[in-house]
Amino acid sequence: MAEGSSNSSGNSGGGNSALAFIVGGLVVIVAIIAFFVYSGGMTQKKSVDVNISASAPKLPDAPKPPGN
Repeated sequence: MAEGSSNSSGNSGGGNSALAFIVGGLVVIVAIIAFFVYSGGMTQKKSVDVNISASAPKLPDAPKPPGN
């Protein structure tokens, strides 16, 4: 009669430990993904200094209106 009853003294902890292992693995994976998303991951940030100097072209004089 004791064989069919569901008590906590049997081997019922195997399923729970496997579930805890899977959930723990998922937490680690989410933490790694969050690290790469929020910190830029392992990419190195490049600093680019661009200095552009250009002079405006000289426009020709406008034509004089007729009668002057």
